[in-house]
Amino acid sequence: MPDQIYLLGNLVIMAAYAAITVAIVVPVARAGQLRSNRLATATALIFFSCAVGHGLHAVMAYRTVMQVPAAHLTHTDGTGWPWSSALWDLFTAAVGVYYWTLRRGYGVLLGKGAIYVDPWGQRRLDEADARERAARDAAEAHRATLATVVEHTDDAVVGVTPEGIITAWNGGAERLFGYKADEVLGRLATMLADEAGSGEQQDVLARVRRGERGIAYETRRLRKDGTLVDVALSITPIKDQAGAVIGASAVARDVTAAKEATERRRAIEERSNQAQRMESLGKLAGGVAHDFNNILAIIANYTEFVAEQTTDRPDVQADLTQVRTAVERATNLTRQLLTFTRAEAIQPQDVDLNAAVTEVQNMLERTIGKHIDLIAVPSPEPVTVRADPGQLQQVLLNLAVNARDAMPEGGTLVLEANCATLDGDEVDMQPPLPAGTYARLLVSDTGEGMSPETAARMFEPFYTTKPQGQGTGLGLATVYGIVTEAGGSVNVYSEPGIGTTFRIYLPLVTTAADTTASSPVPATPPPRGDGSTVLVVEDEPALARVTTRILTGAGYHVLTAADATEAFALYEEHGCDALLTDVILPGISGRRLAELLHERQPGLPVLYMSGYSNGLLGTTRILDEDIAFLEKPFTAADLLHKLAATRERSRSHVRL
Repeated sequence: MPDQIYLLGNLVIMAAYAAITVAIVVPVARAGQLRSNRLATATALIFFSCAVGHGLHAVMAYRTVMQVPAAHLTHTDGTGWPWSSALWDLFTAAVGVYYWTLRRGYGVLLGKGAIYVDPWGQRRLDEADARERAARDAAEAHRATLATVVEHTDDAVVGVTPEGIITAWNGGAERLFGYKADEVLGRLATMLADEAGSGEQQDVLARVRRGERGIAYETRRLRKDGTLVDVALSITPIKDQAGAVIGASAVARDVTAAKEATERRRAIEERSNQAQRMESLGKLAGGVAHDFNNILAIIANYTEFVAEQTTDRPDVQADLTQVRTAVERATNLTRQLLTFTRAEAIQPQDVDLNAAVTEVQNMLERTIGKHIDLIAVPSPEPVTVRADPGQLQQVLLNLAVNARDAMPEGGTLVLEANCATLDGDEVDMQPPLPAGTYARLLVSDTGEGMSPETAARMFEPFYTTKPQGQGTGLGLATVYGIVTEAGGSVNVYSEPGIGTTFRIYLPLVTTAADTTASSPVPATPPPRGDGSTVLVVEDEPALARVTTRILTGAGYHVLTAADATEAFALYEEHGCDALLTDVILPGISGRRLAELLHERQPGLPVLYMSGYSNGLLGTTRILDEDIAFLEKPFTAADLLHKLAATRERSRSHVRL
């Protein structure tokens, strides 16, 4: 009976192992993994060998039961091996049942390189796999975001090999340089640089190949259309895992606008600094001019006193002529300095340019020299502008003197007045003018001309090409200041060896010109004072004595005061018929003194005199028409004519 049970058990186990082998082989074969899935194949062979072993055991048990009864008796009675074999068969059967249970719960044999994993291990593997997939997805998303940022940034991002071949080109590079990616990829980066820039690129690439980092510099690069663009470049080497340099990334930013903005800020700062310097210079010049013009007035008038007393001595007269010339030069220099620093009071009025040109022509014919051919070309029609006559004369004289100095061997100087129509788009107008019709003064010479470098700096203060001691560098700066303050502009054309032409454009006045104020001092003797009392207020004792002497000699009764307080006391005691006062006085100003006296005597004629008014006659440098002003230094004729005109105008106002 035991042999039959043993036979049956081995048959059952053999069938179970064979079924397991089939359950493994069939899906693996269907998946085409019989050769590649070695784990599944090995597992199938193990169960197949077990099935064969149990089959052999079954065959042996069958032979014992059916063919060899005696052996069966011997076997039963002898060693008892069927029992131990039966126990082994039971154990292997239990292993098969356990595997089958696991096999139903796991489907791992079909995976590539699959292994047997318990449920908890499988869960950990699944979690690790999920984390790995999440990390890969995040890295991929980061790379995609980074690529999007690089593609859409305004900066140009360019990748190059160590030899300078372009390998990457973003949208910013397309917008900056004008090339599409397919136009530059695979080409040398030297296509973006001129000859100087190509050498610069080679130097930078050599530094990159050495692994140098932090390379940043500003340079110029070429666009597709051939124009240059200012860029700020930042170069970084690209290395592989072994640390070898395999390329470089270049980030280029257009700094053209930034450089222009910086240049504008620099220009604004420079103009601001220059304005501050000019303000300081103006204050200094004003202080110097006030005292200096007083001294010049003293020298000039005492010179005239001596000239009147030595008419019979030609040698003394010749010496006095030299003194007068020196006074005129000093006066002109002071006036230029005040005009340039805009510290001089001006009296604009309607002036006919034809008359101004004629007047300057008459002056130059006596002084410019016979080697200069002077030609004046007036306009067929009156050309009227609103300007200070003295300043307008100064513009023409400064330009004429410069022209004379540019023609040491002789030449032609042309002064011309006319009208011109501008369309507003003219180049080299300093400053630009809107479209319209303007009065125009032309001063042309056939002299040496100016180089472009000199022409670019000609209006700078104190800039001169003349030898030391022969030029102050204020002439053209003064011209520019006068013209621009009058609302005009200057255009200059100069060619070395050919000559120079200055074109002065001024706003045109369409009404008839009133040129009475610009007329020269009449040659007739001034009216006498006939005992009229003039209150003279001057804090410079020497000049006060000169003024008193001139007025006394002309028949005036003179009261002299050194300041406003003393003047007011003299007026309260004696009264006066006219007030002649310096503008700048110790304590209160001459303007305030006049106001106080007008409260007591409204029609009192007032004549101001000064070499520097410091804005005390108004909020601007332009004097009101009702203000009578005598500029220092003055001559006796200037003083007496101006005083007589002031008294006459005051009487006219009273009659009205």
